[in-house]
Amino acid sequence: MFLTVTAGILALILFLGIISVNFLWTGENKKRVVKILTLTNLFLIALFFGVFLIRDSVSNSFMEVFGSCATVFLLTQFFCGAAVIIALIIRTLYRKFHKPTPYSEERRRVLKYSLLYPAMSLAVSLYGNRIERMDIVDRFFEIPIKNLPPDLQNFTVAQISDVHLGAYFSLERLQSLLDRIAAAKPDILAITGDIFDDVDLNDAAIKLVDSYCEKFKYGIYYCHGNHEHFRGIQRITQQLSKTKINWLVNQSARVIPNSNLYILGVDYPPAAPVMKSGGRGEKDELFYKQMQDYLEKSLTGIPYNATVILLAHHPEFFDYAAQKNIPLTLTGHTHGAQVWGLHLLEVFKYTRGMYQKGDCYCYVHSGCGSWFCFRLFTPPEVAYFRLTNKI
Repeated sequence: MFLTVTAGILALILFLGIISVNFLWTGENKKRVVKILTLTNLFLIALFFGVFLIRDSVSNSFMEVFGSCATVFLLTQFFCGAAVIIALIIRTLYRKFHKPTPYSEERRRVLKYSLLYPAMSLAVSLYGNRIERMDIVDRFFEIPIKNLPPDLQNFTVAQISDVHLGAYFSLERLQSLLDRIAAAKPDILAITGDIFDDVDLNDAAIKLVDSYCEKFKYGIYYCHGNHEHFRGIQRITQQLSKTKINWLVNQSARVIPNSNLYILGVDYPPAAPVMKSGGRGEKDELFYKQMQDYLEKSLTGIPYNATVILLAHHPEFFDYAAQKNIPLTLTGHTHGAQVWGLHLLEVFKYTRGMYQKGDCYCYVHSGCGSWFCFRLFTPPEVAYFRLTNKI
């Protein structure tokens, strides 16, 4: 499904690019621009997939520059074509209710100031690539929990997810992010996967995160995402075992001695779909079974009256967490779709933000890093959750 959606988006960009040229240029210039644009797009797409296949042998600095340039170039066409179509619809509606004017080739252009379209589209693309993608925001939530013990009142959890260390997120940015969170003084830091995503940088990143464990009152808790499984999971777990990071694989940890607060952590199921499960077929059934099994294992030995927080990379764990009356589930994986409107396509069952079933809450983190180096109205974030007693 992921490849299908990606191919569909790229095809749409090519289509919108040609649409914009057809209405913003005339005569021989139009034919020339269409040809150049089409060939350039096909070359960039082929180069992008080629670089992606050998990304482990390509420098992060090259990936950052190439990825940014390709993204800005392609998305400028997308926004330009979308703006042209909107303008054409407005023009059609306007002409329908006004006296028609004689046809001329020149009037086929949407505006006489046609350069405004690519200029404004370029500005939006640069904003999403260079500003919003880099500007991490803080979000704060209160989570009401029935019969919360007095010693857990105002207990605060900070969450980060989907850092995707590598070309678009450096070790220096990770250190800056950890400094920022430590300065806010939450009780614990929860990391819900897809952070250790670069074979050459993972060891250093694990040591870096480990060095911050004592800066949080009750430490750092972590669960695997799918990208850790892509980037040498055995090496990652081997290095984690040497640290003070509480890495949880289908198991639990008591956070405070003599307290009933437990953090659960589940692994990323091998059968999990990258996007929304279809609810049918053997693979979906296997995915659901793995989620149930992982959650049951993590609940082993938990007292019936415990306050429980679940860390799970895949958001669909929330369905089973709610069945078990787990008051708070923290997830990631979706990146909040990275572009505001894309979450309306329902490629994920739970895409971004807070969800609720009865007294159970789930937060789907928008991520700190990126799949592709662009965000629009979905900035990277740090989420804070303060536990309060539900009266």
